[in-house]
Amino acid sequence: MNAAAIPAALDRFAEIWALDFEYIAPDGESVDPVCCVARELRSGREVRLWDQDLRTSPSPIPVDGLLLSYAAPAELKSMLVLGWPMPAHVLDLYAEFLCFTNGRRDVLGLKKAGLLAALSYFGLSHLDPTTKHDWQQRILQGRPYTDAESAGILDYCATDVVALEHLLPALVTRMQTRPHWLDHALLRGRYMRAVAAMEHRGVPIDAEMLARLSTHWHAIKVELIREICADIPIFEGATLKHGRFARWLDEQGIPWPRTPCGRPATDEDTFKEMVKVYPQVAPIREVMSHLAKLRVSDLAVGRDGRNRAWLGPFVTHTGRNAPKAAEFIFAPSVWLRHLIKPAPGRAIAYIDFSSQEFGIAAALSGDELMQKAYLSGDPYMSFAVEAGLAPPGATKQTHKHVRDRCKALVLGTLYGQKERSLAHKLSALLCEARELLQAHRRTFRTFWAWSQRSTDRAMLFNHLDTIFGWRLHITHNTRATSLLNHPMQAHGAEMLRLACCFLVEAGIELCAPVHDAVLIEACVDEIDLVVVHAQQLMQKAARIVTGGLPIGTDAHVVRWPDRYADERGVEMWARVMALLERTELSNVYREAA
Repeated sequence: MNAAAIPAALDRFAEIWALDFEYIAPDGESVDPVCCVARELRSGREVRLWDQDLRTSPSPIPVDGLLLSYAAPAELKSMLVLGWPMPAHVLDLYAEFLCFTNGRRDVLGLKKAGLLAALSYFGLSHLDPTTKHDWQQRILQGRPYTDAESAGILDYCATDVVALEHLLPALVTRMQTRPHWLDHALLRGRYMRAVAAMEHRGVPIDAEMLARLSTHWHAIKVELIREICADIPIFEGATLKHGRFARWLDEQGIPWPRTPCGRPATDEDTFKEMVKVYPQVAPIREVMSHLAKLRVSDLAVGRDGRNRAWLGPFVTHTGRNAPKAAEFIFAPSVWLRHLIKPAPGRAIAYIDFSSQEFGIAAALSGDELMQKAYLSGDPYMSFAVEAGLAPPGATKQTHKHVRDRCKALVLGTLYGQKERSLAHKLSALLCEARELLQAHRRTFRTFWAWSQRSTDRAMLFNHLDTIFGWRLHITHNTRATSLLNHPMQAHGAEMLRLACCFLVEAGIELCAPVHDAVLIEACVDEIDLVVVHAQQLMQKAARIVTGGLPIGTDAHVVRWPDRYADERGVEMWARVMALLERTELSNVYREAA
């Protein structure tokens, strides 16, 4: 690459190394590097390492240099497997392309955000998709490779490095006009290092129990559907029969949305909206959303009993992670999380930020009453008292009903909830919901004024930015309600990313991020001290994002031989375990007969 073509924004780095690995990655396993190509952009020096050479050669990337990559966790995981030191600075053009197009990919006609899509957007050439796919398939087929294939794979790997060289000035030229862009980009690259560490480590799973469930899952699923929908005979086994569903809807008098071909719509959005008005649909939604499509064998679990999945960093509009639901243990139904279990002598801890979005809203808006409510430890009860809905001194125990209503109100307003949906959620009259919303507006006037200013500014400048430069572009497709909640969600994502960076860099064994929480791991006799340290680091991250307002954390520790348990899934887990034992016992009797 011509050194003159390197953007001036990167002048602080003496060496810039574009790096690409080819590797084999069976589901649930850590990556198995096959080769790599690295090129220093200023000098043009290139290093090519094939298979065994990778395992005997030192890293060509200097620790203090800039690593340039596209979807850096893949390269960084390969470096972890090889024992190479992590680079101090990472510029991930994947994260930057997502930030550059966030909120407007549909308008730009971008269905994907892979390297080919980014190159195509900027009018840059690359291998044709068919050739690229053919080489990828050959690599995944595994060893042995012929001499000709080895040379071809290295050449193919080098094409991605060349693509990085061309993409760098095209993308950076457009991004560097943003205030403090490079510092923000390096922070995103820093998070990609943490992502690599989490994807490399994985989540400990009860592999024996997973194997039992996988063996008998179809029979268990059919029985679960039969039990849940006992009075709604619209399933045949695990399959929804559309004709039966249509007749049942007619019998219930439910005006259900239809597809162009006349069938009842069965997408999640339709069920989500209809169940608000017709609660008798809830069992069907539970089955359709969580059971009918669920295949426990799809969980990506390696031979070492650890769940490893792509975490989908920066994929959502708010910058939160979006793991592939079928593969990641925290993505499907919550009862499946009972499969998480530390190994002998080990312990895990689930640490989450307390009322994170409320605290962020209080901090960003500068609403002193809202901050006071958050710092009280129970923002919902504090609001009830401040708004005159409960007497001074009221507690969760003495006024539980009032607190529950206020919690629904307070959380709903962060998402732009209107009086009609609030009334439905509370089973209240429309006038009651209206009065509650008015009480919220009277109490947190500063918050509401800030929220309106934030929305107005977004509409005026056509974008919303977080303090670390994650940008949402505003288009004609942007929903107004999404603008209300975006600052809280997006800054919550920034907070979690920064916390993950701190945890990994402190040497804490970080297994996974979970929306506003993390899962960590340690030896049984060390877990309590590790949890304290982790909570301190998470609070440090929170103060940086909020400008000083402390965001609390709660920790739940699980020591071997216990397993992780989510209270929302306890009943379903117990039901599944009972069916599993019944099915296994039935098979034993059948075999004996």
